[in-house]
Amino acid sequence: MTGKKEMSLYRKLATIQTELKAKKSRYNSFGKYNYRSAEDILEAVKPFLLDLGVSVTINEKFSEIAGLPIMESIATISDGQDFIESVAVVGVDLNQRGMNVPQQFGSASSYGKKYSLGNLFLIDDTADSDATNKHDTSVAKTKPKLDVATEAYGKAVEYIRKGGAFSNIESKYDLSAKAKAALKLEKKA
Repeated sequence: MTGKKEMSLYRKLATIQTELKAKKSRYNSFGKYNYRSAEDILEAVKPFLLDLGVSVTINEKFSEIAGLPIMESIATISDGQDFIESVAVVGVDLNQRGMNVPQQFGSASSYGKKYSLGNLFLIDDTADSDATNKHDTSVAKTKPKLDVATEAYGKAVEYIRKGGAFSNIESKYDLSAKAKAALKLEKKA
């Protein structure tokens, strides 16, 4: 029997994705909701690091698109040989009232880190603060559609083939009937 450290990186990531519980330890008194931060996610990941022989890092890059400052957060999991990355790109709102420039960049950095980690570890954000707050009820929050002819479907198939849980995909996406049936067949194969 092989040990946990001898599993493929994809299998290690799938283990974290299926077992990770990142609590929402923060409270927004204005919107009256609990939410999780990048720090909450990182704290929840720590117990897996030594056990699975992996490391998780976050790097940030600054760029500009059409005059808009952009923060790119790259969350990486590595076992020392292979690595898997997830990227989140967030615009910096320089017109955000009540914040100075360092706070505006810090806010974008926090969001970028949170979403790159959330994407890497398949943390369902539909129950997170950005989905449940009541600040702007005119915008409907829905899961992205997943159909067989999309890039996301290819990634979902790869995830399933590496041992990932079908329920994680189902919780993150609104699956078409075709995609659902095809992914269930992949799971059985």
